[in-house]
Amino acid sequence: MTGRGSPARVLTYALACVLAYVLHAQAAPAAWSARSAAGSIALRAAMEMIGVPYSWGGGGVRGPGFGIGKGAGTKGFDCSGLTEYAYARAGAAIGTTSQEQWRSGIRLPKELIEPGDLVFFDNDRTSPGPEHVGIAVDATTMVHAPYTGAFVRTDRLDRSDFLGAVRPGVGRSAV
Repeated sequence: MTGRGSPARVLTYALACVLAYVLHAQAAPAAWSARSAAGSIALRAAMEMIGVPYSWGGGGVRGPGFGIGKGAGTKGFDCSGLTEYAYARAGAAIGTTSQEQWRSGIRLPKELIEPGDLVFFDNDRTSPGPEHVGIAVDATTMVHAPYTGAFVRTDRLDRSDFLGAVRPGVGRSAV
């Protein structure tokens, strides 16, 4: 019998499902961990900047820099300048703004956050996209440049405005 419910057809369908599951299960973790080496380098680079002043619009691929507006007189980093610098040290171009960085890799559920992943926060729900970004130290802590008057530091990830996490570099070009 080779009809719709035949044993041969059911077996073929079952084998196809098993094969798809196995291939997906092997491919997904590989993609999720593809940039863990870059994430480790980026995390180390960001941690080395602890104590550098926050400067709105400041910093980038070359390190701390004078910002704009409120940051014009301060050499340091804003949140996305710190993350851009850290990933540039790892050889990955992730963009300049938190919105660009939000699109710089694969999105991850909170349970899969690893050291070096970008973590995003949306503190203005009237404006689309994230307004803040940091780098995960572990599943509960991040390093970031928080706000004017503060310095690069570590803080807890568990905030009400948490938006999501991204593992940068998958499919992106080098700096």
